[in-house]
Amino acid sequence: MSNFLSSSIGKKLIMSLSGLFLVVFLLVHLSINLLILFDSTGGLYNEAVHFMGTNPLIKVMEPVLAIGFIVHIVYATILTLQNQKATPTKYNVTQKTKTFSWASKNMYILGFAVLAFLVLHIIQFYVKMKITDTAPIVEATGGHDGYKLVTDLFTQHGTLSYVYCAVYVLAGILLGLHIRHGFWSAFQTIGWNNYTWKSRLFTLATIFAWVIAIGYSILPLYMTFFL
Repeated sequence: MSNFLSSSIGKKLIMSLSGLFLVVFLLVHLSINLLILFDSTGGLYNEAVHFMGTNPLIKVMEPVLAIGFIVHIVYATILTLQNQKATPTKYNVTQKTKTFSWASKNMYILGFAVLAFLVLHIIQFYVKMKITDTAPIVEATGGHDGYKLVTDLFTQHGTLSYVYCAVYVLAGILLGLHIRHGFWSAFQTIGWNNYTWKSRLFTLATIFAWVIAIGYSILPLYMTFFL
């Protein structure tokens, strides 16, 4: 078993499974964030934030999620370095263009860009709510006012708010590109690589990537220009 996990296929399997696990997190996170669009008072979003912050199961999942990110990043780095050593330096340009999309050729770069954004996102929100406890407070409940923390970033900093908006929109697009290739590739690694399922999964990955890109982009645009 240890030999399999240390093999190239085993490493790809670990990276794929950790990636699919993170996809579930992205869906949950997006569904909560989209509550902002349906309640301009912020009450609905704050209730969700309070639930996520106090639920015992979520507290257990936080370190698991962190481990998932670390595992995915580490194995992606290992496989990328191995591929660079194993891949010839010269290519047939025509065949390369036909076979690979831009996203598939730049998955590590896309992943690194998403990671850089994730660090910024953690500093702006998670650190203030979980570590330094400097997030605004809802007077009625004494809990964190996640709605004000989020919306203030895009409405209370003048020109800087527009910069944040542009960064978050770009991050949403890059995340969509990363997922578009990674989603179907993960299932292919697991074994769903016959002709029929490959076509279906590629279509599903494209739809899912659009949902993620639009979902994560529409929020900063809404808060910056409509609040």
